[in-house]
Amino acid sequence: MLTLRTLNLRNNDLGKVLAKGGYKRYGTIKLQNVDLSKNGIHSLLFIVFEGHSYLETLNLSDNVLSDFSPDVSFMVRLKVLDLSKNKIKYFSQLSTMQNISRIAKQTHLKIDLSHNILECSCPSLVFLRWMFDNQELFYNKDSYKCKSDNGTIIVLSRLQNTVSVLQKSCASYTVLTIGISVLVVAVILILVGGLLYRYRWRLRYAYYMTRSKYKSDKLVNTEMTYAYNAFISYSEEEKDFVINECIPNLEEHEHLRLCIHQRDFIPGEEISQNITNGIHNSNKTICIITRSFLDSYYCMFEFNMARMESIYSREGHNILFLVFYEQILPRELPLIMLELVQHQSYIEYPDDLQGNVVFWNKIKEAIE
Repeated sequence: MLTLRTLNLRNNDLGKVLAKGGYKRYGTIKLQNVDLSKNGIHSLLFIVFEGHSYLETLNLSDNVLSDFSPDVSFMVRLKVLDLSKNKIKYFSQLSTMQNISRIAKQTHLKIDLSHNILECSCPSLVFLRWMFDNQELFYNKDSYKCKSDNGTIIVLSRLQNTVSVLQKSCASYTVLTIGISVLVVAVILILVGGLLYRYRWRLRYAYYMTRSKYKSDKLVNTEMTYAYNAFISYSEEEKDFVINECIPNLEEHEHLRLCIHQRDFIPGEEISQNITNGIHNSNKTICIITRSFLDSYYCMFEFNMARMESIYSREGHNILFLVFYEQILPRELPLIMLELVQHQSYIEYPDDLQGNVVFWNKIKEAIE
């Protein structure tokens, strides 16, 4: 094998063998002419011609190759590459085309692709453009034919015109593909965004409950003991009402335990985490409803976290109780808050002596 110059393996049915391996050991050999025609070859390993640095003629005609993509970088002396009478559509590997162009500059390589029905499509455009740029490499190039996507057979005698038309068609196809892709991505993002928005409070509640290492098997029951009788949710403008009236009437007179954010939140902990923990550790959540409350991000956060606590940790039992500290029209309320009002889970602050007695008794009943 080391001194062999010509190897004729024509008509030996080596297709299956060459699809799995080569016909020689690794290392450089001095073969100059190799004939592998009429062997039913349908594919070739990338390394099948490794070490063929002396090869001048390679005959792969009369096979069933649909592509030609082995490593030809070793074939620095190659002069003839016969790929006629195959089923080659195009060369799929850019590296193969680049290596052939490089070798051709040194050896004036000629390629025979006659009696192959090439493919005129967007995937083959790079190959056809390469053929046009290297027309001197091909035998009888004017007789080559290609098949378009609609099944039309085109004679490549006017290769430049064929490439030009295909480029315009593929450009439109690319724009259409990009447009459809962008539209699909946009629809998916809108759907995902819509779902995230719809379930935003559920997701946030689950996140903060997970962070506080709340275990789902701790289900609520009537015997559960809470750290606080009520979590008081209020805006900064109602601080005096909470300090001067809520604490004296409920904590000092009724001996109830209230969770007041200015007093009971853990320093250094995130506000959102403090809120979620405070609500979870309280039997009820009392919201002091004012216009300032409705405009406050954290007040509405507390309201919605209490809703999620009712649904997902208290077996659907409502823990929210609304105290309207000022007159607010129904149209000014969020829909979910208006629903609670319609179910009478609220009380109005009377601001008179007799009404105050009833008011604080109602609050006590709600949170005990």
